[in-house]
Amino acid sequence: MSEEAVPKTDPEAPAAGPAEEEKATETEQPAQEPWAARRDLDDHAPRSMLQFHGTSHGVVAGKLIGDIITGGKTEHHYNFGGFGGGHVSGEIPSETLERLADDFVSEDTPFDRLLARLRRERVIVLAGAPFSGRRTAALMLLHRLGAAPVRALDRNVTPSELSQRLTAGDGTVGHVLFDLEITREQPLREAHMLALRSRMRELNAYLVITTGRSPYVEDTVELAAWRPPDPRTVLTTLLPKRTDPSQARMLLALPDVDEFLSHQRQIREVVRYVSVLAQGDKEKIEQYSLTTLEEQVQEWFEEAETPVQLREKAFLIALAAFDKGPYALTAELGDTLFAKLRSTGDDGYQKPIPVFGTHIEKRLQSARARRYADKEMTEWGEVTQVKAEFHDERVAPVVLREVWTGHPAARPALIKWLDGLSVDGRPFVRTRAAATVAVLAYTDLPSAMALVVERWAGARESRRQLTAVSALALAHRIGAPNIPRIVDVWSTDGQDPKRCWVGVRALGLIGPERPLDALAALWAQARHQYDKREKQSRIGAGDEQVAAELPQSVALLLLSSAAEPALGALVPVLDGHPSARGLALDGFLTACERVDKAPCPPLLDQAAQSPSASAHVTHLLRIALNDRTTNERAETVLRSWVRAADLDPDTAQALVDLLPGLVAGPRDAARLDHLLDTMEGLDGQPRPAVAERLRAALTRPLTHA
Repeated sequence: MSEEAVPKTDPEAPAAGPAEEEKATETEQPAQEPWAARRDLDDHAPRSMLQFHGTSHGVVAGKLIGDIITGGKTEHHYNFGGFGGGHVSGEIPSETLERLADDFVSEDTPFDRLLARLRRERVIVLAGAPFSGRRTAALMLLHRLGAAPVRALDRNVTPSELSQRLTAGDGTVGHVLFDLEITREQPLREAHMLALRSRMRELNAYLVITTGRSPYVEDTVELAAWRPPDPRTVLTTLLPKRTDPSQARMLLALPDVDEFLSHQRQIREVVRYVSVLAQGDKEKIEQYSLTTLEEQVQEWFEEAETPVQLREKAFLIALAAFDKGPYALTAELGDTLFAKLRSTGDDGYQKPIPVFGTHIEKRLQSARARRYADKEMTEWGEVTQVKAEFHDERVAPVVLREVWTGHPAARPALIKWLDGLSVDGRPFVRTRAAATVAVLAYTDLPSAMALVVERWAGARESRRQLTAVSALALAHRIGAPNIPRIVDVWSTDGQDPKRCWVGVRALGLIGPERPLDALAALWAQARHQYDKREKQSRIGAGDEQVAAELPQSVALLLLSSAAEPALGALVPVLDGHPSARGLALDGFLTACERVDKAPCPPLLDQAAQSPSASAHVTHLLRIALNDRTTNERAETVLRSWVRAADLDPDTAQALVDLLPGLVAGPRDAARLDHLLDTMEGLDGQPRPAVAERLRAALTRPLTHA
C-alpha cells in the first residue's frame, strides 16, 4: 500500500480534544488506499446504505433512511390496550374478563393443552416473550376454568413467600401473578412448585404465574411455554367485529397491512392496529407501522435506569450501530459504551462490569432481535460468524436518532465511544462508527459536524481521519444535507491541510454522482498547490500529502460508474493550466495502473465496453506517451496491460482494438513497435506471446480522429 495515501502523524500537533482519551497506542497507523476505503464502505456499511457507485441505489437508500428517521413526525400516541399496562394487584373486574374473552384468539396457540394442564396441576408457570399476550392468556385460562373471583397478586414477592400469600375465598378462586422476576438470588425451585400445588388443592383454587426467560429456573420445574397466535389470524378475527365484514375484507387487502405484517409483531401492536384500521384514517394506517416502532424505541429508553437496564440500553445502541454484525463484537462494544454511560457525571466511577450472567436469548428477545449464523468477508478471507440483527431493520436508525436527539445527556459518553471506534483496528468497526455518525448527521448536521466529524478530520490519527471521510461519504449516500458543499469547501481549503486531505479523499468517494463538480474542486486544489510551490521553495508535509491524494481521487472517479463523463472532462484541461494538465495525466495513469481480481485492467475494460470511453482513453494515453514527464510511466502501463493480455483473450482483444489509436504518425508506430518487440515478461520471463499479435495490430488502418 502507498505510504503517502494517508496523512502522517504530526507529533507536534495539538491534542484532538476528548478523542485523546481513546488515542491509539501508536498514532502512526498503516496507510489505507482509497480503493480499500471504498471496498470497506461497500463490504461493511449497513445494507440500507449500500450503493453501487453512482447509481440511483444511493438515492433509494437515502429515501429509506430519511423516511425512517423523519417519517414519524406526525405523532400518534397509542395506548396498546389489552391487559398489561403496569403491575396491578387485587381483584380483576368481571367486566374486564368478559371483554377480554370476547376478543381472545386461541387459534394456533397451545391454549387447550395448557388449560388441561392447569385443571390437572392447579399451578402452571406460563413462560413467553414480553407483550406476546401471555398476561391475557393467563387470565383466560382462569376464566375458562370458571374461577371466580380472579385475583392479581403483588409481583414484589419471592417464590419462597408466594404460598404464604395465598388466601381462601368463596368458591373456586383464581390467582394470577404477572411477570415474576426470577433472579440469581431468588430462583424458582421444584420445592416452591410442590408447596404451591399443595396450597392450591387445600384452597380449591388455581394459580397462573407469567414470566420471561430466565436461567435461574431449576431443571426439574416444567415451564408451560406460551406461543402467541399468528398476527394475521388476530387481525382477520377481530377486525370484522369492529367494522362491516365487506369493509374488513377491503382493509385487510391493503398493501399497508401486508407491510405491517411483514415485520415481527407483538400482540398488543396487532390489537391496536385493529382499532386503527376500523377507524379508516388513511394517514394513521400508513404511519402506524413506523409509529409503533418509534414508540417501542422510546419505551426502551424511558424505562427506569438500574445498572442492569443501563447495560441493556448500551447493548441496544451497540446493536443499532452493528446491526447484522457479529454478536460477540456487538456485546463487547456494548459493554464499552456501558462503562462510559455509567461514568457520565462521575469520571471516578470505577465499579467493575459483570463478566458473566447475561442470558443471550433473553437479551435479544427484549431487543426484538435474533441470532443467526452467516458468512462474512474479512481481511483474512470469508469466515462464518454468529451474528445478531433486529427483526425489523428500521429499528437501528430510529434508536440512534432517539439517543442523539431525545437524550442529550448521553452525548458525551456516545462521542467518547465513537472516538474509540474510529481508531479500532477492525475495518468493520470503523465503517460502522462512520455509518452511525452518518445517521447522526442526517438527524442533526450542525451538532454531528461540530462534535464529531470536524474533530476527526483534524485528528492526529490517520484512522480517525479516514473514518471522517467514510462518515461524510455515507452521510451523502443517505441524503444528509449539504455534504457536497462541505466536501467542496474542505477540498479547496488552503489553510488546513488535514481537513483539505479529508475533503479531497471524500471527493473521490461521493464524486461519481457529480463528476464534473468534483473534478473542478480537484483542479482548484491542484492550482493552489502549484501556486504555493511557485512562491515557496519548500512546502509543508501536510500540503505534500494533499498533493499526493489528488490523483488518487481523480482515479477513483475514472474507475466509477461516472467514468465516461470524467474521462471526457480530462481531455479539455490537457491544453489548460499546467497544474490541471499535470493532475489529469497523473490521475489517468494512476487509474491505468490499478489492477483488481478481474483479468482485465479496470480502465482498459471500461474502454472495451464503450466507444466513447475508448476514444478518451486512447487520446489520454497517446498524450501521456508523448509527454516527457509521463512517457516512461505510460510505457510501464502498456507493458503491464500486454502481460495481462497474455493471460486473457478478452484483454488481448481490448488491447488489439486500442493500440491503433495510439499511432498518430511513424514516430509513434516505431516507438510502440520497439516496446512490443523488446519487452520482457514478468520477473524476467520471455516476451509475452501476445506481443507479436499486438505488433500486427499497429499496421491496421487508423480509426481514431
